[in-house]
Amino acid sequence: MSLQNTETEAHAAEGKAEEKAGKDGVQRRTSVRWRLFVLLLILVAVNYIDRGSISVALPIIQKEFNLAPELVGLLLSAFFWTYALMQIPVGLLIDKFGPRKVVTASCIGWGAATAASGLAGGFLSMFIARLGIGVAEAGVMPAGGKLNAIWMHKKERGRGATILDAGAPLGAGLGGILITWLIASTGSWRYSFIIAGAATVLMGLAVWWYVRDNPRNHKAVNDAEAEYIESSHAEEDAEATKDGVKGKRALLPYLKFRSFWAMCFGWLGFNGVFYGLLTWGPLYLAQAKHFNLNTIGWSTFVIFGAGFVGEILGGAIADKWRAAGASANLVMRTLLGISSVVVVGGLVGVTVVADPITAVVLLSVVLFFLRWVGLFWSIPSILGGRTNAGVLGGAMNFSGNIAGFVTPIVVGLIVGATGSYTWALLYFVGSAVIMGVSVLTLNYNKRLPV
Repeated sequence: MSLQNTETEAHAAEGKAEEKAGKDGVQRRTSVRWRLFVLLLILVAVNYIDRGSISVALPIIQKEFNLAPELVGLLLSAFFWTYALMQIPVGLLIDKFGPRKVVTASCIGWGAATAASGLAGGFLSMFIARLGIGVAEAGVMPAGGKLNAIWMHKKERGRGATILDAGAPLGAGLGGILITWLIASTGSWRYSFIIAGAATVLMGLAVWWYVRDNPRNHKAVNDAEAEYIESSHAEEDAEATKDGVKGKRALLPYLKFRSFWAMCFGWLGFNGVFYGLLTWGPLYLAQAKHFNLNTIGWSTFVIFGAGFVGEILGGAIADKWRAAGASANLVMRTLLGISSVVVVGGLVGVTVVADPITAVVLLSVVLFFLRWVGLFWSIPSILGGRTNAGVLGGAMNFSGNIAGFVTPIVVGLIVGATGSYTWALLYFVGSAVIMGVSVLTLNYNKRLPV
């Protein structure tokens, strides 16, 4: 039997219509889906640069606006109020109108709101601008979850999820350097916000140019790649039909399933840690460890950069392990269980160490393993399929961002009342425990019968 025949049979067994390229000039599968997700990674990174910019500039803003710790916490939480409230509505819009339109509108809107925050004259106007950023940014992550369901083969969704979500620590890390550099270069935190907002609007144009709601509609996708993706969809649809899935577009029927609530509470616990460190981390380094602005920027880069590396590695491990034949439950519960244990231990360590360099090292380890939970962005497509990936992603992110608006306020109250960050760090430990229980409870093997 020839090599060509052997390859053809292997592809047929996998349900692929792909043909290998070679000397005979036969078509090779394109890789547009990976380039699209690199674009989404950059988009999410810009997203987190914008939302985290206020944290980096906060020592200056707090002094200029004469803000008490309680008002700082309120200001940091403003973004998350509207961001959380918009998650489920925007998830429904994504499922109805497609992710491309929603993401483009999000970019333009949040870019304008970020620029407007640079014009704030005091607490109230800055607070309103942050509310606006929250509204506009709400569609990005649920749309990314939807695109993961549409564009990625089921064997690739771990990497798709973590490439998408890795933009968060990358943006948080780069944001520390970029915003401090812009402040130093322009002499004003206001100009840095205006420049960041303009860059975001340009990202919106790039999304409209490159992203499509169906691989078949993308000019750069060849038949081999489209059929490879569609074969995965067909296999999943067949499994869903066998399991009694009706394929209704809905949210309420999911509320009766344990895995739905485990998904929501897992993401809530994760964000209790991540958003706490994102919003209060720079002030913690400034006030508790006495770092200057430049040192804060580089320390933030190291801490969140470790999270970026950890997240990409976690997605690769998950997909490779699944490809070797391990069940989704074994892979996800093992990786995310390890993540939870390390995060709890690392945060407890931060509360007892006095040396600032050791604290930065421990926080880097925490972020490295915490970001493995970015694999959660594959769960909306696991539980809801392509039909409901948008609204389930919105529900998950809504739950997570309850922690987003509660955590900055709670930390502000703790620091204001105690004058210390110890109990704030223990609050993060409690969030990590909730995350750990949830990731071990969730069933990753089956789509829910809705």
